[in-house]
Amino acid sequence: MAGEARARASQPEDRASVDLAHLSLAALGNVEVTTTTKEPEEVWNTPAAIYVITQEDIRRSGATSIPELLRLAPGVEVARIDSDHWAIGIRGFNGQFSKSLLVMIDGRSVYSPLFAGVYWQVQDTLLPDIKRIEVIRGPGGTIWGANAVNGVINIITKNAKDTHGALVAASGGTVDQGELAARDGTAHGRSFDYRVYGKGFIRGPEFHPDGENFDEWKMGQLGFRTDWQPNGRDWVNVQGDLYRGRMGERVGISFYSPPSVEVIQDPAHHTSGGNVVARWRHEVDANSDFELRGYFDRTTRFSPQLDETRNTFDLDFLYHRAAGARQDILLGAGARWSPDHIGQKFTTLDFVPHDETDSIYSWFAQDRLGLVPDKLALILGSKFERNNRSGFEWQPTGRLLWTPTPHQTFWAAFTRAVRTPSRLDQDLRLTVYLGFPIAGYPAYFRLDGNKDFRSEQLLGTEVGYRTLVRHNLYVDLALFRNEYNDLYGYGPRSKFVEANPAPAHTVLYQTLANALQGDTSGGEIAPDWKLSRWFEVKGWYSYLHLHVHDKAGYTDDLNTVADNGSSPHHQARIQGLFNFPKRFEFDATYRYVSSLPAQKVKAYSTADARLGWRMSNQWALSVAAQNLLRPHHAEFGSDVNTIVGIRRSVYAQLLWTR
Repeated sequence: MAGEARARASQPEDRASVDLAHLSLAALGNVEVTTTTKEPEEVWNTPAAIYVITQEDIRRSGATSIPELLRLAPGVEVARIDSDHWAIGIRGFNGQFSKSLLVMIDGRSVYSPLFAGVYWQVQDTLLPDIKRIEVIRGPGGTIWGANAVNGVINIITKNAKDTHGALVAASGGTVDQGELAARDGTAHGRSFDYRVYGKGFIRGPEFHPDGENFDEWKMGQLGFRTDWQPNGRDWVNVQGDLYRGRMGERVGISFYSPPSVEVIQDPAHHTSGGNVVARWRHEVDANSDFELRGYFDRTTRFSPQLDETRNTFDLDFLYHRAAGARQDILLGAGARWSPDHIGQKFTTLDFVPHDETDSIYSWFAQDRLGLVPDKLALILGSKFERNNRSGFEWQPTGRLLWTPTPHQTFWAAFTRAVRTPSRLDQDLRLTVYLGFPIAGYPAYFRLDGNKDFRSEQLLGTEVGYRTLVRHNLYVDLALFRNEYNDLYGYGPRSKFVEANPAPAHTVLYQTLANALQGDTSGGEIAPDWKLSRWFEVKGWYSYLHLHVHDKAGYTDDLNTVADNGSSPHHQARIQGLFNFPKRFEFDATYRYVSSLPAQKVKAYSTADARLGWRMSNQWALSVAAQNLLRPHHAEFGSDVNTIVGIRRSVYAQLLWTR
């Protein structure tokens, strides 16, 4: 048994060619995932709240971007702010800068140490080349380290050998105005496979009540992937991407002379970057293997407010050994260096110092103990890290897994995780003109980062159950309670008059602080029911209760993440998938999201639909409509002036493969 598992691990993409569209629900539970342990394991044997978005889910979703695809996963809060900005979180604390969610593409972290979040605008790849998206709801810090507090999202692309041949896709519509994508893949000999791809798109603005359509979005991207398996024990992968884009943005900038606020929406936000990832996996023997992975990532952003250039170097080592039938050991170590340069444009917005290098050194150990072979397992482990901002951190976990039958899983977990300080927490200096005088002088609000800002902490308790109720009905249930301490907030306020820069002005001053604490509780249920060969229903419902309050000694009246704040209490999604004769298919989706009072967003319902036709083995046509129930609706607040409405839209795609 251990030897068979290691053989699969040495060929981690061998099962990518399985047609997930025609698997039974029992077989879908056997799909291997890697995000929970960095090693392949079946969903049935995973002691975590995991949801797998398959390539078939992606194809039939009608989505055109990675953020839209995340709506398929239970418990993920996906809100579109405008055409090219998103607020995405898991189990609370949602915002444009969702600080407690770790996102990776093929193991490469896209989490920004500048503001502790993700630039969703530039996280892209050819959607047909995504093998699956693994979404972990709940803390994953023991394996992935700091900032995997509320969840982990790992986007995994296909092995190059599974993308042989050519692909060309062209689409266009009312909001997604035009996209052209092409990919070509082939093999050199029996052991070396590769592909190259390119894509570009233009997306129009959403609905703006004031008519200022600033958020047009244009992107272009090129990439490659190679996979080499010289023998039965080694697998080498090298891949990379280059991108360049223009994202419309509207921001408010304050000035001292004259005292004023100017709304800037031109020039737009320009961004470019690239990355290279290399991995080597080696099977030492039938019971052990190791993997060495490194990547380089460069991002350059020129925005209306400030400029940033960041280079990230990362190196990770993972060793795995099955020590007998009752023990499975994982050991790992890693290092990351990320030098950053900030280009200041205005005196009222800055990061000090302009040049900084973020660094993390980590190691972890985890042991899976088989208390009852193939029935009951205990997983114990911890991550240990040292970083340049908060020093030493540790993130332990204990997980219990009980599988009384092959298609029934009970699990429970207790975990500690941390969100380490970002440059925004410690280095920010922001000054905002208030528009009215205080003590006879123009008044400004100033917010500074705090060099003593500590890591935010979570203690999480989870329980879950997944089962195949019948051969055609699968149910996954997870319940959780998280307790947080030292959360991001605002310290005591002071007031003073400042003469420089002129003219003299009054400053209301605050620093960022670990001012809040709180808790969340809730759960998610995700059933999947295949009623017949031609009709399937899948969906999910999630409930979240979030309560945040001031710590002793603090009064934070700017808190927008408390109960009834920026994360919905209730979310629901249901999708019906129909397979008709003559290779026609129809998919209809309904979504409900409850209100976000802190964002001034009402509860909304919406629906999407997709009609697809496989005209031949080479040609496919699809038409998708989104947000059908009203002309536009708001999903999240905006920083400047008005809340943008997300428009009803339709687009068509023509796909050719060979």
